[in-house]
Order: sequence, then structure tokens, then C-alpha cells
Amino acid sequence: MNTATKITTFAASFAVVFGAAYALGAVIGPVAAEVDPAGHPTHKPSEGHAHGHQAGAHEGPPAGGLQTSDGGYTLDLKTTRLDADRRAELRFAIRDSDGQPLTEYRTVHDKELHLIVASRDLSTYLHLHPTHTADGTWSTPVTLPEAGDYRAIADFTPAAEASKNLSLGTDLAASGTYRPKALPASSRTCEVDGYTVTLDGRLRPGSAQELTLTVSKQGRPVTDLQPYLGAYGHLVALRSGDLAYLHVHPHGAPGDGTTRPGPDISFTATAPSAGAYRLFLDFQHEGTVRTAAFTVHAAESGEEPTAAAG
Repeated sequence: MNTATKITTFAASFAVVFGAAYALGAVIGPVAAEVDPAGHPTHKPSEGHAHGHQAGAHEGPPAGGLQTSDGGYTLDLKTTRLDADRRAELRFAIRDSDGQPLTEYRTVHDKELHLIVASRDLSTYLHLHPTHTADGTWSTPVTLPEAGDYRAIADFTPAAEASKNLSLGTDLAASGTYRPKALPASSRTCEVDGYTVTLDGRLRPGSAQELTLTVSKQGRPVTDLQPYLGAYGHLVALRSGDLAYLHVHPHGAPGDGTTRPGPDISFTATAPSAGAYRLFLDFQHEGTVRTAAFTVHAAESGEEPTAAAG
């Protein structure tokens, strides 16, 4: 986690519900939840789910992405350094306890593996879906827009261990002169491509809270959101500082007879600790996936949490 130039790090993350800082194209994506025969987790309104196996503070949900190895598996990043603002191939493998590449995965939310790449200052966020060859080597084209330190987090479930959802993380660097950015100013709304996403709800460390994201376009509620990876919205949360990873899906699912396609997308979330988190909500409308991003401050009971949008 270093670059050829001076690197200063700071950022944000969390465990919740619903992104748009810097998203490239329409690349997006996904804890342990019940999995139906089709491979899609099912969620009840009172449940909040998060990836990972790192214990958080205040008995909150486990935070993932902090370990390169966990549960007998290791993320082996073959491409550890890229040139900033230049398209390149990112390659990696998942190895088992014997050092052999894992080749069989369970499909979760329409994909075998979800790859999150984020800069340390969280100004860049990518949700990618690589493909793998028969020998277990994963690859995906990627462009890291600016120099600096990045975290690559692989979210997957081995086919032979359907209950073991893992999120393994490792460091990645982009060469060049690094100029870290501060988190956006406080706001409850985020504007992205003509859409307005509004955040309602509070975050508490160690306490489940409901958060609702409401999507509108040109002042009108969007009531025809399209399913994306088996849901109307996906959330990735990254904690400031260590970029601990949590990913929570909304209540209900498309086609379940009760979940409406907007304008509201609701989640139950628990922050693993007090502090700042960057939340990224992916949603699809009119054939395009967009990301709305919020900076959320999880406060202890009695304190006033705040949120900021990007």
C-alpha cells in the first residue's frame, strides 16, 4: 500500500444499506444471508446483512476486506501497481489452504465474484465483475483515474462452502503524484446524472437502524427502478481509515409480490464503530446503472449523526 510518490491516507466506511463518487462506466455489484435455489440471498425487512469476518467494535456486524487471508482462502493479487489514468488489466486469483487456485464459485447476485476497488481517500469507487479462466485466474480491465493508494476487495462464496461468504482485501497502487481529497460537505441529498437521491435515517454503532434512500428525477419520484444483480439497490460501505468493507442489500426483492420498484429503497444497517463511512448506492433506471455516494457519520447514542453527499 504505497506508491512511487508521497501518499497520505484517510477515508471512510461502514455497514448499511444503500453511491457516486467516481464510478467508471456502469460497473457495479453484493452476507451471509439465506440463499435460495437460484443463488439469490433473501432478506427480511428486519434483517441487515454484511460481508466479512472481521469483528467490529460495539458488537456491530463483522467488517470485511481487512485481511488478505481468511477462512482458508487467500487473495493473490498478480497486478499490484498500475499507471494512473491508463487502462490496464487487473489480474488475481483466490487460493485455498494448499495454495491451489479456487476454480468453482457459488453464484450470488448473478455473479461468481464481485470486486470493489476504492482509493484511500474514497474519491474513486469501482464495483467490477471480473471473469476467470479454467485455471482460476480472474481478470478485468480497469482505469485508476488518479495516483495513490487503493484497496482491492474480492467478495465471493466458494461453491463447496455455500455458507462461507468471504471478502478478502489487498493493496494496490497507481503511480503518479498523489493529491488526497477531503470528504464532501454535509448534505442529505446526492445529485447524479439528473437524478436526486435522498437519504433518510440515522446510523448508530452496534445498533440496527433503518435507512431509506429515495430516488427522483427532475422532481418526480422514480417508480420504475429496474432490477440490477437481483435487487433494486445495492450498498457498499467503506469505513474511514482502514477501508473496512460492508455490503448490505435492501429489504425484499424484485418479483416477491411486495417490494415496489421505487422510489424508496430501504435497508437495515449497523455501523461496526463510531466514525465516518462512505456509502455507495448502485441503482438501475432506463438501462443504466448509476451510483450515489454519501458520507455518513455514525454517532454514539445521544450524539447527533450527520451525513454528506458526493
